[in-house]
Amino acid sequence: MEKENKINEYGASEIQVLEGLEAVRKRPGMYIGSTGPRGLHHLVYEIVDNSIDEALAGFCSEITIEILPDDIIRITDNGRGIPTGIHPKMGIPALTVVFTILHAGGKFGGGGYKVSGGLHGVGASVVNALSEWLEVKVYAAGKIYYQKFQRGIPCAEMKVIGDTEKKGTEISFKADREIFTETTVYDYEILATRLREQAFLNAGLSIELVDARDQDEKKQEVFCYQGGIASFVEYIHKKRALGVIHPDVISFSASIEDEVQIEIAMQYNDSYNDLMLSFANDIHTTDGGTHEEGFKRALTRVMNDYARHYNILKENDRNFTGEDLREGLTVIISVKLTEAQFEGQTKTKLGNTKIRSLVDSLVNEKLRTYLEENPATAKAIFEKAISAARARDAARKARDLVRRKTALESASLPGKLADCQSRDPSETEIYIVEGDSAGGSAKCGRDRKFQAILPLWGKMLNVEKARLDKVYGNEKLMPVVTALGCGIGDEFDISKLRYGKIIIMADADVDGSHIRTLLLTFFFRFMKPIVEQGHIYIARPPLYRITKNKKHLYAYSDEERDQILKDLGGNADIQRYKGLGEMDSEQLWETTMDPERRTMLKVELADAASADEIFTILMGDKVEPRREFIEKNARYVQNLDV
Repeated sequence: MEKENKINEYGASEIQVLEGLEAVRKRPGMYIGSTGPRGLHHLVYEIVDNSIDEALAGFCSEITIEILPDDIIRITDNGRGIPTGIHPKMGIPALTVVFTILHAGGKFGGGGYKVSGGLHGVGASVVNALSEWLEVKVYAAGKIYYQKFQRGIPCAEMKVIGDTEKKGTEISFKADREIFTETTVYDYEILATRLREQAFLNAGLSIELVDARDQDEKKQEVFCYQGGIASFVEYIHKKRALGVIHPDVISFSASIEDEVQIEIAMQYNDSYNDLMLSFANDIHTTDGGTHEEGFKRALTRVMNDYARHYNILKENDRNFTGEDLREGLTVIISVKLTEAQFEGQTKTKLGNTKIRSLVDSLVNEKLRTYLEENPATAKAIFEKAISAARARDAARKARDLVRRKTALESASLPGKLADCQSRDPSETEIYIVEGDSAGGSAKCGRDRKFQAILPLWGKMLNVEKARLDKVYGNEKLMPVVTALGCGIGDEFDISKLRYGKIIIMADADVDGSHIRTLLLTFFFRFMKPIVEQGHIYIARPPLYRITKNKKHLYAYSDEERDQILKDLGGNADIQRYKGLGEMDSEQLWETTMDPERRTMLKVELADAASADEIFTILMGDKVEPRREFIEKNARYVQNLDV
């Protein structure tokens, strides 16, 4: 955004005060989501976002984030500096107001910032409240202004500590261990991923990340992309080793009435999955919103109009669906607007109705022109869409065939399914079990009232390399689809899900891990809402059965085994389970299926884009990125049984 004279003066009068700080330490989750690792990293984002707002206003070009020893964070920018004058209403320096009063900021009236991600002005004060200590230095008007706080309370009044020619703000803080009881250790890669994303979204902005915790292995990266979101698309395809079907990223942008800026970058690849990442004022709108709706609507209309005009679609052909036209598409949509309206506290869905028609109009004009001027690219895109449409028709025919076959059978549920008595999804669960022998033990050992068992055998289809038509009729996957009852693809309806918990139970070895990954890939690609809404679990069978004096104990790791042996004083009989089939029904119940005693891992989807990337790398065709991923993450794997 271009800077304007009327906002050059960013002073104390621009800081508006709405209410106090009392609730933050009492209920931190309301402000940062959680007090676990996600909330810890959110502290950094809150301060960085304030610096990015300065960049959006045209006054900041460099931001540096340092992770110092003892996990102290220092964030420096070269913006205008937080105002230091006396606040007209509060009678104290505006700097103090910003860090001690909730909902105090320059982002409400439009005077301080025209475009901002931090809409509620809570960032600085929340970080201050949740820090053991926080120090701020402001470089402005030839002076260095300084103030220190402890758990949100000023240690002393703001003071001038020196002269300077610099401009900007420097904030250092240490997360409070009383709040972040799980960990106060920052993950470099988590921060790097977020900061890289912000650099892509703000072309030309330089964001430096320094990890100085280990002086012998100091890490340092500078993220700066003149190509903006077009570079983002290229980065995604390169990192995932996806082949592109046309050489150039299609990108276009527009500024409308000095209130809205729209940027779109898109490119088709050779995969069967689409990836749409949308942002509003640099906030990742994971639940989409009106900007995504406008893009989808315009893309479908423009492509079908072009296909009709150039006889790609004949007179009797049906139009391409949106799914046909988005197969293999990676698209980044970034909008920046003065009055962003987000649905919900989490800011994950954009609600501005005007944006829908503005994005629609931009895509309608620019994409239509691009296709006209680049017929070779258009040809490649439509060949992809035609292939997707044929697969969709094949999937429909396969689905109808499955339905007819099912209608002729005496029962619609899979023959191998041992169903439960209850029909209440809030209490029912289904175990998808590897192998018939383990399935037999599970059927005998289960609680028939609420536990269903579906045995699977052999390796199943890797859906990362297959379209929907290959799933229908697949003897390994269709029993799962039928048992769950909620359908797949465009017929998916989560309200018809028959079981509240879907538990994958496989051997604790490499084959078992492969089966788990194949099933998770299937659920993620074709039934994503059941993953997003927390219905998927991984059973955790024991690795060892330890017997002494007719007393049986179970260990789920080598460390647990060693501790049990130490507690028993040694001389115990140790049985190493090589698979689920070695356990009888009673052992399987008491170790892996009894809700009172079992341990399960819940599959959570914190970041859909990261999950999408991991599935693409691990389950795709390219070997080299998979090897690199495994080598990079091998240190996180424990108790790998090969």
